[in-house]
Amino acid sequence: MLHLHKNYFFIFSFIFFSIFIRSDEDPYLFIDKNAQKMVQVLTNDSDLFELNRTVYEDKIKEIFEPMIDFRRVAASVMGKKYYLLASKNQRSEFVLIFKDSLLDTYAETLAQWGDSTITTIYPKSELDLDIKNVEVKQTLDTGNSQYPISYKLRKSDEGWKIVNIIINGVNLGLTFRNQFQALAISYDENIELTLKNWVSDAGDAGIS
Repeated sequence: MLHLHKNYFFIFSFIFFSIFIRSDEDPYLFIDKNAQKMVQVLTNDSDLFELNRTVYEDKIKEIFEPMIDFRRVAASVMGKKYYLLASKNQRSEFVLIFKDSLLDTYAETLAQWGDSTITTIYPKSELDLDIKNVEVKQTLDTGNSQYPISYKLRKSDEGWKIVNIIINGVNLGLTFRNQFQALAISYDENIELTLKNWVSDAGDAGIS
């Protein structure tokens, strides 16, 4: 009987461990888990938006910040030309500047969605765990309308990280890259002035 109990314990431990590993490696579960955390903030802490907006947005940032590969995204936003023109210190500086501006933009956008639900669209076939790039799609339901969200993810040594987001057809990475290019041109390609005056603005992506 004791031997049987040990076998059951081994099987249970193996299944639990397998599920844990899969949830850690599966980009769909990774996105969905964090999306539902954000939905809880949007619904359970909705009053906090009026009482203390900074604290409210910080709750969203705490969830969203670890999900993004800011160094890769920031380099993509600068584009090859301006990335090469920038010094090593300027590249590092823009990572921090872009990180703050993106988190502010995303948190403010989410805060306006209010009592919404987010549904992750899972693939019909089994996920190939050897892949390094994947697109995870979701549907945002605001109560009045439904909008598509697409996350582009890349697998690194730290696990899956977001490298781009497309909300309701608005490609944030491309939008920010165009903004950076226009800003750099307006300052005669002076990288220091471009960084100093950078403000990310993706609008509301047509979501209301």
